[in-house]
Amino acid sequence: MTTEPDRDATWPDIVPGPLATPSPEFARRRESGPLEPAAMPSGDRVPLAVRYEDVRALLASPTSSRNLRLPGLPRFVSGIGIDDDPDALINQDPPEHTRYRRIMQGTFTPRRIEPWRPRVAEIAQELLDGLGDEFDLVQGYALQLPGRVICEMLGVPLDHYGQFVAWTDMFLTTSTVTEQARYTGYADFMAYCADLVARHRAEPGADLIDLLIQARDEDDRLSEGELVNTVFSLITAGHETTASMIARGVFRLLLHPAQWAELVADPALTATAVEEILRFDGPPASAFMRRVTKDTDVPSGRIGAGTVVMPELNAANHDPQAFPDPGRFDIHRFTHHPPHPHVAFGYGPHRCLAASLARVELTEAIRALATQRPALRLTTSPESVTWTDGLVYRPVAMHVTVHG
Repeated sequence: MTTEPDRDATWPDIVPGPLATPSPEFARRRESGPLEPAAMPSGDRVPLAVRYEDVRALLASPTSSRNLRLPGLPRFVSGIGIDDDPDALINQDPPEHTRYRRIMQGTFTPRRIEPWRPRVAEIAQELLDGLGDEFDLVQGYALQLPGRVICEMLGVPLDHYGQFVAWTDMFLTTSTVTEQARYTGYADFMAYCADLVARHRAEPGADLIDLLIQARDEDDRLSEGELVNTVFSLITAGHETTASMIARGVFRLLLHPAQWAELVADPALTATAVEEILRFDGPPASAFMRRVTKDTDVPSGRIGAGTVVMPELNAANHDPQAFPDPGRFDIHRFTHHPPHPHVAFGYGPHRCLAASLARVELTEAIRALATQRPALRLTTSPESVTWTDGLVYRPVAMHVTVHG
């Protein structure tokens, strides 16, 4: 079994620039080739949409399908991937997707998530209390906080967290495991999720899995496969992507000490700072590819029926037509209503269902650091921070000190 292609050999158009800034290719593409093909980690080339209005149009279009399981279509990664499971919410189209989402949406409203905010803040405080004056913010804090939150929300033992990390790392990597290892990890992960659902059915409680089991739209409930996939998605997104945004967000803030000082002086700015972090640095992985089911016009041109296209969320969030001076990081950008909302959580029917939870975790993680570790700074140069090589891009480690 051969390993998958090296990231630098197949992903050149989208690799972030220095200090994890957006790829400089995005600006060139917006000007001269807004729908030019780009290489995916699999090596397949598909049109890459980089303009804000094109991305929004694709994500909202009824001709934009998530069914990528037809033979011969371009792949995002070699071997099994998230695109392959027909039961996954992200892979469904209307009317199946409409039904699935309608059943679930009440579970993730801000009203249902907001009561978790004090506990998230408490976990952040507990983690910081256990850290010394110098620590690795990624391993000691960013990865730990969402891991503990999702374990509590799903009602699973915290000592299973390490297994979540191993499975998630295996599944989200692009170059370090074989296709067979990826498949095995995926199968084991799904089997674990199925067992979780079965145990909650046998012994009902009041955890998030129990709420999902009870969720219904009149007499319609989620199927067993849909439940298992939802739990899988919550663990994957609830652990790695949120952890990555915490790490990336803190890194960005520490690169702007004057803005960090403002946040320390006025922690009420955290919520709007988080929106700028999401715009500037999020999401840690791009949107999922779409298959256009019939000829579709977007502002930059026509996309032919049958074309598989990648809407690039980070490029859209750095489009100067939507966000003036997009390369400037500004925690005040969203204090007043900007002309456009960011698309870090996507847009349209597949917009991230758990966006409220991600916002709460990111906000409380950064608020705790600003209030409890105001003198936080990197102990090494920003240029020396190494970054992961996978579908989710974050610092491998980020050593910090609380001494000014």
